[in-house]
Amino acid sequence: MVQTVRIEAAARANAGKGAARATRREGFVPGVIYGAKKDAALIQLDPRVIMKEMHKGSWQSHLYEVVVEGGETETVLMRDIQFHPVTDRPIHIDFQRLSAGARLKIRVPVVFLNEDTCPGIKQGGTLNVVRRAIEVMAAPASVPEHFEIDLAEAEIGATLRWSAVKDQAGTKATINRDFVVATIAAPVVEEIVAPQAAAPAKGKGKGKK
Repeated sequence: MVQTVRIEAAARANAGKGAARATRREGFVPGVIYGAKKDAALIQLDPRVIMKEMHKGSWQSHLYEVVVEGGETETVLMRDIQFHPVTDRPIHIDFQRLSAGARLKIRVPVVFLNEDTCPGIKQGGTLNVVRRAIEVMAAPASVPEHFEIDLAEAEIGATLRWSAVKDQAGTKATINRDFVVATIAAPVVEEIVAPQAAAPAKGKGKGKK
């Protein structure tokens, strides 16, 4: 099931751009926790915590327990991160609270099994990934860490669809059809065209009369 990550934060008193800039000058990243019909909570985090999650990948499919210093622990999803356009450092982060019994919309990454033994790939085909993550509706406690599709019997020309996912874990795809996740594409054959011999120039080789 989905990984739950515990991170620590501190409350911040003031909203607005000026207050956010002051938070950044102090070396923290301003953020907000919203949703579940509660007032928004203003927080600040150590940027190293955020970058650590970015380097892990798949942060959009993780649940987080944000422990606010002097306050309560919030179960949330990391919904949006804003980065500085020059330094690429995080400058703001949004978390969404999860209410009890609610189903959430979340993107779950796809993992392909037995790619090294896939008959289509061994014959020269290429795995063409259409969707590296699938958006689903799911209960927070049952979101899988990833979806798996087995390529052990996939031949050239095979189409792997949502129905090929080994265990959908009770989730429901937001696309209401059996959509394509990946294909095994045929190898590209390049046609080599031999250069044509140049036609002899008119009058060449004729002697004077």
